[in-house]
Amino acid sequence: MSMILFACVVRVRDGLPLSASTDFHLDQDFLECRKRLKTLSSILTQYPERGTAKERDLSIHFHSSGDVACMGICTSSFPAAMAFCFLEELQWEFATTYDATSVGLASRPYAFLEFDNVIQKVKGRFNYTNCAQTKFNLEKIQEELLLRPPALVKLEDAELRNGIVNGHTELHMESGPAHRMQPVSALGILSLVLNIMCGALNLIRGVHLAEYSFQEDHKGIGNVIAFLLPFVACFLLCCLYLFYSSARKIKVFVLFVTICLCNIYLYGLRNIWQILFHIGVASLSSHQILTRQVVEKQPDFGV
Repeated sequence: MSMILFACVVRVRDGLPLSASTDFHLDQDFLECRKRLKTLSSILTQYPERGTAKERDLSIHFHSSGDVACMGICTSSFPAAMAFCFLEELQWEFATTYDATSVGLASRPYAFLEFDNVIQKVKGRFNYTNCAQTKFNLEKIQEELLLRPPALVKLEDAELRNGIVNGHTELHMESGPAHRMQPVSALGILSLVLNIMCGALNLIRGVHLAEYSFQEDHKGIGNVIAFLLPFVACFLLCCLYLFYSSARKIKVFVLFVTICLCNIYLYGLRNIWQILFHIGVASLSSHQILTRQVVEKQPDFGV
């Protein structure tokens, strides 16, 4: 059956997807073709305003105007003139809905996803109905295609071009996912300040006690360790709050228990209120670390 399967609107200069039809096709050929379309969208500046690429039983068509391009995947039997007529109408609808400034300032994928409603409406009209206006536009597009045939794009060449930037081939290396944390809260900043203060107190007391112990005897070495371990633990708690780390719960638990045990061991050198203060700061820091979540990846809405 001849029909339009998928359509999207992208920004020409960088291939950022602005909107797309939320179509769910599980056919492997279609999924592969959509990957090729994404590759092609990132190098549209290297092609004329109209182009076509063949992929087995499917075709990719694109039409660019200014900094916006409309792209579509159709069955190979769907007339190319009809496909470009569809893309030109989408282009017009998008241009009348969003201004160039909004397009230029868009920073996240699918910033205008609500335009999918228009895509579905126009796609349905081209797939299932015929109207006089469409026929008039189709004749106009057919004349334009005779005068200026669309560029025939080889997808293999497009993928090769996409892998070359400024004359240098990109090295695609596998890397772990980048984790972004939620913004630092006011309470989180307070916990950092208190942690730094507790760590500094532990370090100062530990160094002074170490100097005295090494001059007199080595009996106080346990107290020195009990001061220096919380200093290290406070520093690590700050790092865990600021940066993502795997197994955070286990690490926070170990550091919190270390601070508690060391302060209990120091009872006598510290009074009960000092011990409670250090444990309280560790509790606040641990809570802030465990409640600061990783920012979830934006869903791609199946496109």
